[in-house]
Amino acid sequence: MSSPSGKIVIATRESALAIWQAHYIRQRLIDRHPSLQVELLGMLTQGDRLLSASLAKVGGKGLFVKELERALADGRADIAVHSMKDMPMDLPAGFALGAVTEREDARDAFVSLRYPRLSSLPSGARIGTSSLRRESQLRARYPGLDVNPLRGNVQTRLRKLEEGQYAAIILAVAGLKRLGLETRITAVLEPEESLPAPGQGAIGVECLEQRTDLIQMLAPLNDAATQWCVRAERQVSRTLSGSCVVPLGAFAQPLGDRVWMRAFVASPDGRSYVADEGEVADRSASPEALGTAVAEKLIAAGAREILAALTHDS
Repeated sequence: MSSPSGKIVIATRESALAIWQAHYIRQRLIDRHPSLQVELLGMLTQGDRLLSASLAKVGGKGLFVKELERALADGRADIAVHSMKDMPMDLPAGFALGAVTEREDARDAFVSLRYPRLSSLPSGARIGTSSLRRESQLRARYPGLDVNPLRGNVQTRLRKLEEGQYAAIILAVAGLKRLGLETRITAVLEPEESLPAPGQGAIGVECLEQRTDLIQMLAPLNDAATQWCVRAERQVSRTLSGSCVVPLGAFAQPLGDRVWMRAFVASPDGRSYVADEGEVADRSASPEALGTAVAEKLIAAGAREILAALTHDS
């Protein structure tokens, strides 16, 4: 295949982290195809506009994706770059995931100006987080904490911490590292303490299914191990009909030839919490089979009842 020339337009959110991710994909493409012209189309999504309410109440993480997909559909952009944890479990008809890049650290970060670790927070301390997944795990493990919603980009959240609005906040390690803010991490939370979201730390590149030229161009950017794990994690959520209103975590990790995965479902208050795990001998197995198997263990442990209560309450 000859090196493609011409122009590619990348649709991206306008937050600093999203722009970093788009520039990262842009550079990866230019490194492989030096004659290719790659431009960014920055967009303000509905998820970026609605900062006064929790994502669960305004439509979920898909609000960060829809406008970018619309730009692909009407030809304003050729590809869209997303955080995989923000992507709905099922792509709309006619769209394809051309690549899932090598994963950055998938863990959550504890950030505080006063306390060295999550376990050192005193009862009643105000802690901020943007996700029901994190909130439910905090409430389950540390019921004495005052967990409060925290929306906005990474810099906005850090500013609110510095202003004293929170004793601590929880952010993704990957976002802090990509923005050069790794020194702000007070402690990294291991998956046993805060299980990541499906796809956390990975970047996805989306295009129209009919654009086989783009799918071929994006293929070398794909990291097979990351893609396998992300597919398994997303299958847990898909099997459980997970969305932003469901406190759910899933994390798959290669351990030599094996792949191990743990997942949980909880009520937002953390009082109902089920978790389980599974593994396969190697990645020749189906990632969806592993995800389904772990999800079925959660269902056997009571996940359906938790989900039914969430649906009733909403």
